[in-house]
Amino acid sequence: MKAIVAGTLLLCTFALVKGEELQCSHKQEELKTDPNWTDMKHSCINSMRTQIQAELRAAMQYLAMGAHFARDTVNRPGFAKMFFEAASEERQHAIKLISYLLMRGELISDVSTLIDSYIGVEKTEWESGLEALKNALQLEAQVTKKIKGVVKVCEDQPGPNDWHLVDYLTGEFLEEQYKGQRDIAGKVSTLSKFMDKHGALGEFLFDKKLLSGEL
Repeated sequence: MKAIVAGTLLLCTFALVKGEELQCSHKQEELKTDPNWTDMKHSCINSMRTQIQAELRAAMQYLAMGAHFARDTVNRPGFAKMFFEAASEERQHAIKLISYLLMRGELISDVSTLIDSYIGVEKTEWESGLEALKNALQLEAQVTKKIKGVVKVCEDQPGPNDWHLVDYLTGEFLEEQYKGQRDIAGKVSTLSKFMDKHGALGEFLFDKKLLSGEL
């Protein structure tokens, strides 16, 4: 009986060693994209990568805003909700742009460099909700300007224009940006009127309307 057990253990050990040898000896060849179907210019690709990082930075800034207004010492849940949702939207924008580059076969390698770069925030505290809204409007205007910059690069590049990408950015992104800017500008105006009429209580009332979805 002992001999059978010892033999079984020996066979198992031998099988494991051989399995590891076979596994280690196999080397996967590096896959290369067929250049016949990838036609984006480097200048256009680099602009897109820069835009992805801009979207991620905007997401981080909105997270900082949401965290600030969610603090117990600030306690503005409506503002926190709005800014956390804005952070999710900006993150989704980055995902869409990454997905687009993948669809065009232009992100086979170095994907990690898109997010490995240090993405900091310019500010972590705000004196009032009005100040934060004005900062948000500036942030959206900056993102819009960068998107228009990508469009210009991809239109003015040597050789054929990248019509598909330009159409995607102008139709999918710019319209949403302009609507978002108008929405924030309207909120700035409404909050200013609330505070003119009710003083410090105006921000509290405005926050309640944000939380309930009335604004």
